[in-house]
This record gives sequence, C-alpha cells and structure tokens, in this order.
Amino acid sequence: MRRSSPLPSSAFLLVLLALAQILPLRLQVRLQAQAIAKPAPKPLYRDPIHDGAADPSFIQDRASGHWLMFYTNRRADLPPAHDVQWVHGTHIGIAESSDGGTTWAYRGEAGIPYGDADSTFWAPDLLYNDGTYHMFLVVVPGIFSDWNHPREIIHLTSPDLAHWTFSDQLHLASNRVIDPYVFRLPNGQWRLWYKDEADHSHIHSADSSDLVHWTNDTAVVTDRSSEGPIVFAWRGHDWLIVDAWKGLAVYRSTDLTHWTAQTGNLLATPGTLPTDRAIGNHADVVLNGDHAYLFYFAAQQGEDAAGKPAGWQRHTVIQVVELHEKNGILSADRNQPTYVHLSTQKK
Repeated sequence: MRRSSPLPSSAFLLVLLALAQILPLRLQVRLQAQAIAKPAPKPLYRDPIHDGAADPSFIQDRASGHWLMFYTNRRADLPPAHDVQWVHGTHIGIAESSDGGTTWAYRGEAGIPYGDADSTFWAPDLLYNDGTYHMFLVVVPGIFSDWNHPREIIHLTSPDLAHWTFSDQLHLASNRVIDPYVFRLPNGQWRLWYKDEADHSHIHSADSSDLVHWTNDTAVVTDRSSEGPIVFAWRGHDWLIVDAWKGLAVYRSTDLTHWTAQTGNLLATPGTLPTDRAIGNHADVVLNGDHAYLFYFAAQQGEDAAGKPAGWQRHTVIQVVELHEKNGILSADRNQPTYVHLSTQKK
C-alpha cells in the first residue's frame, strides 16, 4: 500500500537498521542507496542553447567515470514557420553527469570534423571498443525546408570523447539513411541497425567485423515504419525498441535476427507530470546490473505549452524511466520516481 507521507528521517533510519539484521547484504545496500539518493528530476535535462534536446546517446568516460550524453540539438527557438528548417542546421550537444546519471550539466558541442557551417547533424550513436571511442552520426548536407534531401551515416573515432577524427562514410542500402545503432553480437561481430527512408522507413541491419566495412545489408524484422532503433541484451532476452511515432514499439528475440512484437507501445500515453505530458520519442537504454534505464525525449505539448509563445510544442527535453520486465514483457511507469544508479568507477 502506498503511504500518504514519508516516514520521518529518524524513523526511516531505525527501520533500515532493523531490516539490516534480517535482509541479505545486497538488498541492504540497495535500500540504503535508495534512502540516500534523489529521484531524477523532470525534466532530466533541458538544453540551454536551443531547448531542443533529442535523440540521446550515452557513454561513460573511462578516464573520469563520468557519463556523457550526446544529443541532437534541434533549433526549437527559431521563429515559428511552416517548414522544417528548425530541425536542420543542428549540432550535437554534450551534457555530463558526475553523480551516476541523476543530474546533467551542459558541456558544449561535439567538434565534428566533417561538412561545413550549414551541415545538419542528427542522432549520434556512441560506443567504446579496444581503447577507442566511436561515433556513428547522420549528416544532411545543408539546411532545408523539407525532408526530400540525402542523408548519410559517417563514422568518427576519438581517444577521449573530445577530439574526433573522421574515419569513413558507411555505404548502405540507399542515400536516405538515418538513426544508426551499433551492437556487438555474441560471436564478436558488430551489427548496425538503421532507418532506410527509401524503403518505406523500415529498419535495416548490416554486419561488420571491424566497424568500417558493412555487409549483408537487409531489411529487418519490424512490422511497421519506424525510426530510432536501439538494441540491448537484458534479463535473458535480446530487445529492439523503435520510435513508432505513437510511443516506443518493443520487439524480443533469441537470435538478434527474428523478432516478436510486443503488444502495445511504451510511453504511448502522455505522462501526468510537468514537462513529461507527451508521448516518448527516440530513446536510448543504459544498463547497470539488473537495472535498465530508458532515456527518451518528450515534446512540450498540452499543459506544458499553455501560455507559451507560438511554436512552443517544438521544444523538447530529455526524460528517464526505469524499465521493468515480467514474463518477457517490458513496461515503464513514467509517473513514478526514477532512481538512476549508473556506475561511476573509472575503467
């Protein structure tokens, strides 16, 4: 039963001390951590430049132990117009957390050594392998008022997450590819999932042994058009989550090739708390032990746009919710407090 008010702090500590006599050590540590930790704020993060944070990707800095979030910084503060220039000309913002993912501070823009001043950068995907950080990134060659222009995915590398070097352009199914996500297969190979707009916006995948040369490019699995694929292994299953534009669609697999769709979408119903009253969009998942945290972006619509200037619905923020799994089904309750505990150990 849910209490109407929390126990006083002194009484709470007495309860913890009593429990310590009978509970296993791991559960004791978990209870103590939750008693001390603060829930993640809403919003988790708001971009201070354009207020249009979207498409987050998370990686731990091995040197400091801090977590970095790379994200598409959409220009939500441009004057309202009936076109899509505001989602072009975008840079990649960076935010940093030193407390295990609960609070985040703006750290600037990623220095991308590619394109020109008008290049559009979307949907970064970050990973670490064998001493090197890798970024897979969408590039659109300019600022446009519609969606009918080429997109490509490029690959960059870095020794420190600050200084990036262009490695190569990926040669994939078409010149309308976006939203890369790379995952290491059990056999040590790499698999890239991405959206091919030229193929009815279906999700494709391609394989590589070196993160440079990609083969076996095929349309995937999904039974609908979608974008923003993310893949992770958790609680005995492989999971694929995509942005279905009506919340986040979930698929489950045992071989990372054949996928079964889950009934219903995550975050398809707007939340009830301020800044989180819209559907969830393009997400990332970060695992910590048996915990899985879903980071997503949400538009500022409905009550969150009340009294604001025209076009406020374009403003977006980053939110987080913990995933739960039961009998092969994922769920997430965005209206409950989320306690984020990401490792801060240096590696």
